[in-house]
Amino acid sequence: MDSLTQFTLGAAISAVSLGRTLGPRKAALLGGLLGTIPDLDVFLPFDNPVDAFVLHRGWTHSLFVHAAAAPVVGELLVRFIKPLREHRARVWLTVFLCFSTHAIIDAMTVYGTRIFWPFYPDPIGVGSIFIIDPLYTLPLLIAVIWALTRKNWSSRLQGGLTAALVFSTAYMGLTVVLQANAESRAKAIFARAGIDARNVFATAGPLNTIVWKVIGQEDDRYHNLYLSLFDDDDQARFYTHPTRSDLTACLGGIDAFEKLRWFSRGYYRTALQDGKIIVSDLRMGLTPSYVFRFAIAEYSGGMVRPTPPQAIDGQLTTLRQDLNWLADRFVGQPSVRAAEIIAPEQEKTSEFASC
Repeated sequence: MDSLTQFTLGAAISAVSLGRTLGPRKAALLGGLLGTIPDLDVFLPFDNPVDAFVLHRGWTHSLFVHAAAAPVVGELLVRFIKPLREHRARVWLTVFLCFSTHAIIDAMTVYGTRIFWPFYPDPIGVGSIFIIDPLYTLPLLIAVIWALTRKNWSSRLQGGLTAALVFSTAYMGLTVVLQANAESRAKAIFARAGIDARNVFATAGPLNTIVWKVIGQEDDRYHNLYLSLFDDDDQARFYTHPTRSDLTACLGGIDAFEKLRWFSRGYYRTALQDGKIIVSDLRMGLTPSYVFRFAIAEYSGGMVRPTPPQAIDGQLTTLRQDLNWLADRFVGQPSVRAAEIIAPEQEKTSEFASC
């Protein structure tokens, strides 16, 4: 999740655990810093943009690495911060919780986290919460600001911090229930429309868990369905787009493509634009504004040639139109997402013959 959420979560955990010993302000600052440490992997060097994409949230987010690192970091804190010297076990546990909860809430987003590396190398990405969710973050932020303004510990502050942690955790659990509900509803809607979707995956909409984006995959196309908690499912509308299996057939064995296919769990599409073959992760962003798009090959003279991977900026849509659409969908009002009505010529396949 976003850096503010990671800081406030770590700060709240540390303040509850060490606030009485260290003071709420110092404990919150310490926990906030600990809660951001796993994301320092953004400074690690990667060979290309695809590697940077698929290898982020790697070993620095592993619970096993956190378990090994917590005693080391905890012991340093015990030795250099005098008030902590009589609380070694609690300090070690606090360090582990600040590290591990960072990885766990990251794993609840669609991007995913390799929390079981190296024993299970694939990323875990539940997708039940958007990378920024005010309902999750605000209670923690309010409680942490309170802690940062207090020099002395109090039972009221402890109660406020605990309540914020309980609320945010319960809300996170609720998102999983809402995600399962969205997927169940989507399967029924697809079935009524005669669509045999082999994979159905729901992800939380931008900044909320009221509107859900559901992807339904068929062999050569995918469907986007946007469901509100307040919808009448009989009026549901979905948008259909090609995945360009003709292009995909030519990319097998290309390292960048294999990594993207693995990381996206198969939720990807290919496109041919200006002679470049572009692969997009369907899970992140609203069509056609995918967050992660990479040009990995060129097509010329009937030949496909791998090229060094290049990140492609997302296709911007009209913000005002999307905000109006999202406002309608919040209350279950039927609304056409204009940005997703793509002209047929933008998705035509005639410019590509074969491999």
